[in-house]
Amino acid sequence: MAPFGRLRSRPRADRPDTDTDRTGPRRAFPWYLSLPVTLAVLFALFLAGAKLDLFPSLPNPFEKRSVDRSQPVLLQSIQQMKRFTGAQGNFQVIVDLDHEAAFLPSQLLGNRTLYVAAGTVDAYVELGGLGPQSVTVSEDRRTVALTVPHAQLAPPSIDLKRSYVYLQQRGFFDRIGDFFSSNPGNQQQVEELATKKIQQAATETELIRQADDSTRTMLTGLLHSTGFTTVTVTIA
Repeated sequence: MAPFGRLRSRPRADRPDTDTDRTGPRRAFPWYLSLPVTLAVLFALFLAGAKLDLFPSLPNPFEKRSVDRSQPVLLQSIQQMKRFTGAQGNFQVIVDLDHEAAFLPSQLLGNRTLYVAAGTVDAYVELGGLGPQSVTVSEDRRTVALTVPHAQLAPPSIDLKRSYVYLQQRGFFDRIGDFFSSNPGNQQQVEELATKKIQQAATETELIRQADDSTRTMLTGLLHSTGFTTVTVTIA
């Protein structure tokens, strides 16, 4: 019997040779898998380079362009104007439109819009209705008396270039609804409300009086230039 310290274990016949496994041939990565991966990596690098403007000569696939596909403008009618605009007022109003739910928090249902609207209102005198009864001329054609109606206010005109949404807060369900809506953010509603407020403010100004004075001055100068020495313009 061999001494205890000299006992050696014999290699088992069924144990694999690790050295042989390590140096054995490896299976190659299938080409039908490596090719798509390689193309995807190259494509990703190309997109990244285009996004970072690393290839100035190549077109940027992320660049947006505007294409005008509008139809030709159709002239529907021509209206001959016989009015004199004597004054114009410039207005600005901040519309604070808030829609609240009765029993739900605003984070879920409700929206608030702060809209800064800029617009103009014209005050004009309609001269198309003047007839022979509105004009009195002396026999020597040196004196003339003219009667014109009072000025009136035209509908407000909103300047879209100077109007903008300052603040817009929407609840969760309102955001979902705006995604399917053709008028997100109640844009049309706030513009209509701004138009009404500007119209109301214009009636409280002196636009009509200034338009009457401008009309009187314009007609007086015009009739003087035609040879009349005495001109009387009455606003009635």
